[in-house]
Amino acid sequence: MLTQVIKQFGLQITNIDEVDDSHSSMVYKCRLPESDHVYIKIPYTTLKYQRELEAYQILQDNIPIPKLLDYWPGDEEIPGAFLLSELEGRPLSARDSRSIAYQVGVIHAQMHNIPPPAHLLAGIQNEFPNWSSFIDKQFHSFAQDVKTVLDESTYHLALEKFENIKSQLPEPDGPSFVHMDFRPANIIVDNDKVTGIIDFESVRFGSTEIDFTKLYRDFLSYDISLLENYKTGYSSVRPLIDLEAVLPFYRFTDAFNSIGWSIRRGIEKNKHFFEANVTMLNHFLKKN
Repeated sequence: MLTQVIKQFGLQITNIDEVDDSHSSMVYKCRLPESDHVYIKIPYTTLKYQRELEAYQILQDNIPIPKLLDYWPGDEEIPGAFLLSELEGRPLSARDSRSIAYQVGVIHAQMHNIPPPAHLLAGIQNEFPNWSSFIDKQFHSFAQDVKTVLDESTYHLALEKFENIKSQLPEPDGPSFVHMDFRPANIIVDNDKVTGIIDFESVRFGSTEIDFTKLYRDFLSYDISLLENYKTGYSSVRPLIDLEAVLPFYRFTDAFNSIGWSIRRGIEKNKHFFEANVTMLNHFLKKN
């Protein structure tokens, strides 16, 4: 598959490394003879390819992202592929500065300021008009997998908690462009600057409330100063919703859905992630 994509892009490559932290596509870092690096990305499905392509077209003049050098719509065996420029830097870390947190807030808000286009898109769905149903569908889809590993009482307690706290949510904020996987691995920084955002195969138009969960889990929750500077950066672009009103629900559903995701992708392969989310789910269930 990779050989075919390289041929389609007409590349001469001196070295190839597979990128580990990519869960919905195959990503390869390639060195060219002139010592430049490019990335080849092959999504797992045609829908993910279409979402990513539309996202690049929508975001290219709005937020920093890699340059889309070339793309190929694929064939009967390959869903499609992208040739992307390299962003300088490394993934965001909880050790990064308050200045970085501020910039992340600015870029996140700029992304959320993007409304759905007037015309229908082939890949990126506008879920906002039926937001509650979209959240229900995601949760109950993963519930079929989660049911196989939780004891019956814990499983039904989780279903009850989902309904109880969902009923307390404020009106959704949007419609906005939401990343759906806005986590440190997809935010690239270099020294004291955010150089760009990557990975758009899961994007939707929907409510901003879903898009803070993973960033809070893996970055903002580590230091109150990071959270406060992120909020300041975000609020400099658009009003920030009341995170305390939505994070308990989305952190709970993220833990639950992540258990289901781990089962689908293989518990042994994702053992640490699976166990961490089981622990987190039990913590949320014991709180009330």
